[in-house]
Amino acid sequence: MKITVKVTPNARDNLVIPIEDDFRVRVTAPAGKGQANAKVIELISEYFKVPKSKVEIISGWNFREKIVKIETDEDK
Repeated sequence: MKITVKVTPNARDNLVIPIEDDFRVRVTAPAGKGQANAKVIELISEYFKVPKSKVEIISGWNFREKIVKIETDEDK
């Protein structure tokens, strides 16, 4: 499954917010050095209850809007 995620780094709290077909993810981590991306992967894996190894950012590593691939049991 692929989802579109809009990320807000340096937020007050870590939060995943579903909005229609997309998701907004707020992370307290800064955008530099991939820290925010790592936190996005962690939060998305917790939200969908899958291991972090099953979540991958496939587009948008250096941008706020990302496409994230989540490997679920339904994908097999």
